[in-house]
Amino acid sequence: MSHDSSPSPQPDRRALIAFAWLWVGAPLAYGLYELVRKATQLFTG
Repeated sequence: MSHDSSPSPQPDRRALIAFAWLWVGAPLAYGLYELVRKATQLFTG
């Protein structure tokens, strides 16, 4: 009876990593967008 590792945990881990990047990246991207928008308003009048 062989105990070879099944490939099923790998996609679950990839989905978790992708979700974590989105969880952090989406607010970060929005914050950077707002920063650039307000900085341009500040320097252009």
